Amino acid sequence: MINIAIDGPAGAGKSTIARRVAEQMGYIYVDTGAMYRAMALYLLRSGVDAGDMDAISARCREADITLTHENGEQNVLLNGENVNGLIRTPEVSQMASISSVNGDVRARLTDLQRKLGREQNVVMDGRDIGTVILPDAQVKIYLTAQTRVRAQRRYLEMIQKGETADLDQIEQEIIERDYRDMHREIAPLKQAEDAVLVDTSEMTIEEVTDRILAIIREKTA
Repeated sequence: MINIAIDGPAGAGKSTIARRVAEQMGYIYVDTGAMYRAMALYLLRSGVDAGDMDAISARCREADITLTHENGEQNVLLNGENVNGLIRTPEVSQMASISSVNGDVRARLTDLQRKLGREQNVVMDGRDIGTVILPDAQVKIYLTAQTRVRAQRRYLEMIQKGETADLDQIEQEIIERDYRDMHREIAPLKQAEDAVLVDTSEMTIEEVTDRILAIIREKTA
């Protein structure tokens, strides 16, 4: 099985690129965020209180979460049930935010993500894929861009949606997020020693996709 790990800071375009690469390679795109949301849904259904970390630790082991792709669509399966339409609610988002910092939840999902990598060709993106989740991945990419560029991308997204946005404030938030991600106790964001650095500051989405596909071909030839 071929595993491709794409790590990098917030706003670097990891999910967009990972989806495109997976589609072109015919691989499974592993949306780790969706897996955390499915876990949150399971905990809510189990009646677990968001503030009860012991209960979260106990119940999370019972959830089996996997991803499949059919007709170009990702399906998130929770104990065999397709929960695509149930994991984007505010309640699930809130529980996911709280439960994702639980060490037992992270350990359980790490096991499930590694299982996907053993069973299928995958493209997985996040903060700690190449360093923690898939340390033996055949291809590791560290995708980044200058903070100003990442802020401008986010600013344009918000403006296009009709939202108000402050470019300087967005950049400051990105800088603070980078610091938190790089200094957190569990699995901090860092470039794996054997990862290829790709700075997308002056590249289009198509150029980044082509660059990563070229790296994959070179590494897996």
